[in-house]
Amino acid sequence: MAGGANEPTLEFTPTWVLAVVCTVIVVISLAVERFLHYAGKYLKKRNQKPLFDALQKIKEELMLLGFISLLLAVFQDSIGKICISEELADKWLPCKKRAAHKHSSTTAHFLTNFFPPGGRRHLTEDSAASSDYGSGKGKVGKVPLLSLTALHHLHIFIFVLAAVHVVFCALTILCGGAQIRLWKRWEDAIQKEEFDSEEALRTKFTNVQEHTFIRGRFLGIGKNLSILSWVHSFIKQFYGCVTRSDYTTLRFGFIMAHCRGNPKFNFHKYMIRALEADFKKVVGISWYLWLFVVVFLLLNVAGWHAYFWISFIPLTLLLAVGTKLEHVITRLAQDVAQRHIAVAGDLVVKPSDDHFWFHRPRLILILIHIILFQNSFELAFLLFIWIRYKFKSCLMHEVDFIVPRLVIGVFVQLLCSYSTLPLYAIVTQMGTSFKKAIFDEHIQQGLVGWAQQAKKNNNLRKPATDGSSVQTGSKQGLVGVELTKNGGDLTATGDVEAQEIKQSSSPTSSKMQTLAKTWS
Repeated sequence: MAGGANEPTLEFTPTWVLAVVCTVIVVISLAVERFLHYAGKYLKKRNQKPLFDALQKIKEELMLLGFISLLLAVFQDSIGKICISEELADKWLPCKKRAAHKHSSTTAHFLTNFFPPGGRRHLTEDSAASSDYGSGKGKVGKVPLLSLTALHHLHIFIFVLAAVHVVFCALTILCGGAQIRLWKRWEDAIQKEEFDSEEALRTKFTNVQEHTFIRGRFLGIGKNLSILSWVHSFIKQFYGCVTRSDYTTLRFGFIMAHCRGNPKFNFHKYMIRALEADFKKVVGISWYLWLFVVVFLLLNVAGWHAYFWISFIPLTLLLAVGTKLEHVITRLAQDVAQRHIAVAGDLVVKPSDDHFWFHRPRLILILIHIILFQNSFELAFLLFIWIRYKFKSCLMHEVDFIVPRLVIGVFVQLLCSYSTLPLYAIVTQMGTSFKKAIFDEHIQQGLVGWAQQAKKNNNLRKPATDGSSVQTGSKQGLVGVELTKNGGDLTATGDVEAQEIKQSSSPTSSKMQTLAKTWS
């Protein structure tokens, strides 16, 4: 960082100091790079491609942070030479200036534009006038746009924010995944049940009103009323968010909708793969999240207590998302209970995008992404100010505002990890379509290759005539599932270890083209 005129330049810095500092920086950088490299190799060896993709996303974020660091370092002198009027510099300060310092140094008071005074370097009026810092030197009523100390602290805060976000996302996924893995005992119990062919031939009737799933989600005081069902869903997210009857019923509904021919489909394993695939989207910092950072920094004005009110945003969103996910399960129970008194066979719920906001299950993931980032920003800011400026900093405000922010931050993190994320993992499978995580990794690669080849062939030849059938692909890479037509809908059937992909007769050709576009 550029300093005052009295600080030694590179010309008068001992060579051993340069060598030591450079060595330390290079060693730390190489250690981090090797750690990420071997972590990637370990994940690939364990066939954990979703987690490997998440690691690649973290590398991308590190590269972006490195580029931001480079820009701040290269343009810090240019930024320091930009000057604005004192009157403009006194507006929207995060800390109120004391009256005694109202007309003090031309630069010392400006340190509060982002952080309060007390940084690494204070520029007095004399030192500022004798240096090149601020092109407006000698001009009355002019101050630098951003002090070097404030720029340096902003630089550090961006890194702290990114690091806290990645750590908190990883903790959320790990804790949520641990909660989901507790459901494995339910999946194992289902898998151990022996298939009785004679029992399957008998006509079985299920009393809907007596079913455990219906009694837990539909029957009871006020559960069949619209408003009270929402209240019940709100409360349900805090305890026993998913019961065994919920898991069994939702699992069976998914299988009947998407893989009817494979009743032993491992639904739990599919959920874990889907959650790991979503992790790489959550751990990144999208452009709209950086926009949130800019807005949050803008609103941190003394007396507004903006960060206190902003801390309620992730809490409100989290409670809304958890309530919605619970209500989707309630809606599935209502749809069955209101239409049937008894059903032939087991109770089957019908997955549909209509149960989700704007008919988009993926919107839930975006909201969870925003919730985790906003909560990370809140806790990262408190952590950084506490370490850098201690607890008595004016940026901390009063204790009456700090304690609720900490409590809300911890509560959001715990609730998201142990309730909302597990709910998301199972409820978002109740959409109209399934995720590509339904296939094992090698099958996904085969499907992608097949889809690209099908799309290429479709562009090269004219549409096939009615009644014709086409068998696409080759034995190489085309491993996966059999795609058949079942009741007018394209359904994935068979074991995920099947050895070929077939395209059925002409009535499904248009659906196969659609699938090809999706996978390509």
